[in-house]
Amino acid sequence: MKKFGVVLLLLLQWGCAVQKAGKINGVSFVGSREAASQAHVDALLDIYADYAAVMPFGFIREVGSPEIIFDTDRQWFGETRQGARQYIETLQQNGVSVMLKPQLWIWRGVFTGDLEMASEADWKALEASYSRFILNFADLAEETQVSLFCIGTELEEFVKARPGYWQDLIAQVRQRYSGKITYAANWDEYGRTPFWKSLDFIGIDAYFPLSESREPGVEELREGWKKWKEDIHALSLAVGRPVLFTEYGYRSMDYTAKKPWLVDRNQERVNLQAQANAKTALFEEFWGEDWFAGGFVWKWFIHHPVSGGPGDNRFTPQNKPAQEVIRTYYRLHQ
Repeated sequence: MKKFGVVLLLLLQWGCAVQKAGKINGVSFVGSREAASQAHVDALLDIYADYAAVMPFGFIREVGSPEIIFDTDRQWFGETRQGARQYIETLQQNGVSVMLKPQLWIWRGVFTGDLEMASEADWKALEASYSRFILNFADLAEETQVSLFCIGTELEEFVKARPGYWQDLIAQVRQRYSGKITYAANWDEYGRTPFWKSLDFIGIDAYFPLSESREPGVEELREGWKKWKEDIHALSLAVGRPVLFTEYGYRSMDYTAKKPWLVDRNQERVNLQAQANAKTALFEEFWGEDWFAGGFVWKWFIHHPVSGGPGDNRFTPQNKPAQEVIRTYYRLHQ
């Protein structure tokens, strides 16, 4: 009986590693201080999410430092290797596939796209440190047979300055990990990313500006997508890869589609309808396209009952009308 249980668990994990026929209906599953429980996963299943991005973190303590610190006892459980494994296994046991997406955090929230070194020696040190970070989690991705692995998130200056390094890193990841690979380019970066043909998906963090209205309607937002969508589709055709929104989302506030990337704690008035409209427009524009693979909503906290809510103007759709929008479209595109 014990042997049968082990075989069943392996089959479930390998089954999760197979690309599903429908869209990738994902959430960015935020790391917490504690382990993930069944109740935390049940909230995902309720919105028909079939993928989750698990996001362990590495930290750079000072701007310009090449040292990446990761997997320490000072981090939250969900940000460590042990925590990532526990999250992955809990999700997979429920039939939820995983994108393992290790990310960097720079001192005081400095934008990772601006990460640069002052000397060749520092660049070499950063490359060595970043390889240790990424290959550590590539090994975990193989051990747990996750469906997708993301080799980096919004690192434009690093990519631009060291293109040869990134090609070598991709080759090293391929040697260790047998699943599909992507990179999460920022919305204003993806067109200059040089290595899409070496990956399986064009990954985009889709914070495109769509409207300057306080509360844009769905049709206005769909109109705002037209130019961006044409450019995205053209790149997909040019490199022969499907597009994956490695992150997508809008804050529940006025002017949500003007600068969707804003993470500052501004005092814009809560606007639940604007967030719901923006998500509806995105689903209507992309989820029906055969060249579009799906995406991961930013972001989803594991403590669902106390997350988001009608007084919150942050990104999470939890306990807001946008949650029902996601549920409707994820159910439609299973």
